[in-house]
Amino acid sequence: MKLRRSITAIAFCLAAMPVRAGDGPVRLYAPPVLVETGVFQYVLPRFSLKTQVRVELVEDPGAAQVVLGDDGRALFRGAGATWRLARPGGGENAERFADWLRSEIGQRTLLAYAPEGTPLFDPPPETEEEVAEVVIDGDAVLGLEVSRRACARCHAVEDAGRKKGIGSTPSFSVLRAFADWEERFGAFYVLNPHPAFTRIAEVTAPFPIDRPSPIAPVDMTIEELEAVMAYVARLRPADLGAPIRAQEF
Repeated sequence: MKLRRSITAIAFCLAAMPVRAGDGPVRLYAPPVLVETGVFQYVLPRFSLKTQVRVELVEDPGAAQVVLGDDGRALFRGAGATWRLARPGGGENAERFADWLRSEIGQRTLLAYAPEGTPLFDPPPETEEEVAEVVIDGDAVLGLEVSRRACARCHAVEDAGRKKGIGSTPSFSVLRAFADWEERFGAFYVLNPHPAFTRIAEVTAPFPIDRPSPIAPVDMTIEELEAVMAYVARLRPADLGAPIRAQEF
């Protein structure tokens, strides 16, 4: 009798213990149009057979741990949409199921579903990498003034002064035609020969005592450098012609 009471008490305690999220079946939501394709009758048993984790479809997305719909990472496309994976709920098993869907094996399983002999789903479309447009802030009018003062001794900084620069140095319009012109201007003070005679306030170190500037130093602030870049950004790039093509003889 005492043994029966002990067993009953243990059973009651076990029933009252909370179940960990990772121990129960994974709650999956998908819109009816996707469910009606029958893909889950094909996919879910294969996942469960491999992992011993059961997945059940639920009708309420708010109760789901894994959701296939419009939000999240693109998983596959078909049945009139690109289906994305979101995991709003926690749980080890839910994480395991989501990882499997994203894995190579999971993807192969999804894409192999062919109820009438033809695969119903395709990989998601490749997304083009967005190139952020660089916006250069600065006073272009001030930039021209600074360019005339600090750069015109060597470079032709404008069309009107094209013949005033040193012939061996490229004009601003030629430099503007280079694909990396922003890097060239933004860090010009560390590109030879500029470090020997250029000082950017609060950026560059003083000239070494034993190596003073060989010419009158070019002094500039960061704000003035930004203004120069704003001015150069508005210049029309020089026409350098077609790239040189090597020919085999």
